[in-house]
Amino acid sequence: MNFKLKIITLITLSYFSCNKGNLITISNLPNSLKETSAIEKVMNSELLWTIEDSGNKNNIYGLDLKGDIVKDIDISNSSNIDWEDLTSDKKGNLYIGDFGNNSKNRDDFTIYKVSNLTDKKTKAERINFILPKKVKPKDFEAFFLWNSHFYLFSKENKSSMLFKVPNQIGLHTAVLVKKFNLDGKNHRITSADISDDGKTVVLLNHNKLWKITDFKDDNFFEGKIEALKFDHNSQKEGICFKNKSKVYITDEKTKGEGGNLYQFRLN
Repeated sequence: MNFKLKIITLITLSYFSCNKGNLITISNLPNSLKETSAIEKVMNSELLWTIEDSGNKNNIYGLDLKGDIVKDIDISNSSNIDWEDLTSDKKGNLYIGDFGNNSKNRDDFTIYKVSNLTDKKTKAERINFILPKKVKPKDFEAFFLWNSHFYLFSKENKSSMLFKVPNQIGLHTAVLVKKFNLDGKNHRITSADISDDGKTVVLLNHNKLWKITDFKDDNFFEGKIEALKFDHNSQKEGICFKNKSKVYITDEKTKGEGGNLYQFRLN
């Protein structure tokens, strides 16, 4: 094999080794982040933001596309009971969803609003919510902000619930928007996002995502729902839009696999 052919072969092998069922590996996540549970692109920031879930620091981390930690910010007036997802607004504020509830023993939940993404330590404002009466305790891992409301998707094996909470500081009772079922097995939603134009919703699962389009207002589940499978099963916990046609996805590192930042084309 001549030198030029060898180079071409190595490049080809490198490409396909990073192409996991249309998931293109962009970078490895830092080894110091053991349980990354979200990824978010924020207005006026070139970084991708992530968090760790329960039992870890109450910090947010800004990553570059090489997977290096550029910003490490301590949210000094918060506690990481079970941080699960991130969303943001068009003013550059970042919101942390502290609403994980695996044991189903929480009756109140917190969304932290972080406006300072510059200093090493900052404080957050709090948006708290409880569930409506007669609704059994729920576990959440996914939400996004749209039209001044947070939309939260319960993590269920079968039938799930969609709630909304106003983006206002203070205590609120979540409003039940819809009970829904997704076709097929394994319905657990681990992260969610909506495109900047509000026309596409993505819901993440370990081995697929659901792409939702052609909906009116917040009747998301009356729109067109497509299941896009990865052919790659890992503990995927974070998703956000890169642009209209591509999303970023992250997974946790388990048994020596995963712990990566991926890119996925929606169409």
